[in-house]
Amino acid sequence: MESFKTVERPLQVNSPTLNPAVASTQDFLVIKDVSKVYPTPKGPYTVLEDVNLTIAEGEFICLIGHSGCGKSTLLNMVSGFNQPTAGEVKLQGKPILKPGPDRMVVFQNYSLLPWLTVFENVYLAVDSVYPQKSEADKREIVREHLALVGLVEASEKKIPQISGGMKQRVSIARALSIRPELLILDEPFGALDAITKEELQEELLKIWNDHRCTVLMITHDIDEALFLADKLVMMTNGPAAKIGEVMTIPFPRPRDRARIMEDPEYYDLRNYALDFLYNRFAHDVD
Repeated sequence: MESFKTVERPLQVNSPTLNPAVASTQDFLVIKDVSKVYPTPKGPYTVLEDVNLTIAEGEFICLIGHSGCGKSTLLNMVSGFNQPTAGEVKLQGKPILKPGPDRMVVFQNYSLLPWLTVFENVYLAVDSVYPQKSEADKREIVREHLALVGLVEASEKKIPQISGGMKQRVSIARALSIRPELLILDEPFGALDAITKEELQEELLKIWNDHRCTVLMITHDIDEALFLADKLVMMTNGPAAKIGEVMTIPFPRPRDRARIMEDPEYYDLRNYALDFLYNRFAHDVD
């Protein structure tokens, strides 16, 4: 018998309920019957097995699970860096076979070029995707997106001269500057202190509220997911991990952190997710 019977919103992944106010198009990103198997000296190792997930256009989805459950493997297949052993991943009906500018990834470790300035790091992405644009147009796109993350005054600084939070702002500006259809976030705030992390969560949510691109984000932080996401996708443990449940997060947008945390339902949802991760799918203890 499951704990926290008062919570009725967690759904089976095979029958997700979309929020029509957020999702404008169903079947924007489809992960269908996906499995990933790696050869090892001891035989095949199944990381993911029969993973199914459909994300609507404009949704903000957080993916959570224990380390080693295949979250990053799944994101790599959505990014196009890796291919499923079985099944398929489609974006707007087209199979994802390689990386492309329609999908941009923001990593935890920033992945910036330290010998370039803040401006040059973003410009490099814009120039590579829009070589046909004029120099003035490309520079305007860079300035626009640095302004979006509050980095105009730091634009001429080299990467080693700025803080971790500012580096992640550069990464987000670079990703958004090429106007991707899908923004992929791989624990982008995991290396930051708590105050900076909350500040960037607020900034990310403001940017998303203004632009409403589709977001798929890995996190280990349940509170972060409840604040940011439309749905929390909870994965079972590996090997042969799959999606266990999809929790719809009901809080209206735009969201206010203090108001959400005063809502008793916040703690019901948080406890349900904790119960899933640490009771029903806890790591085995020797």
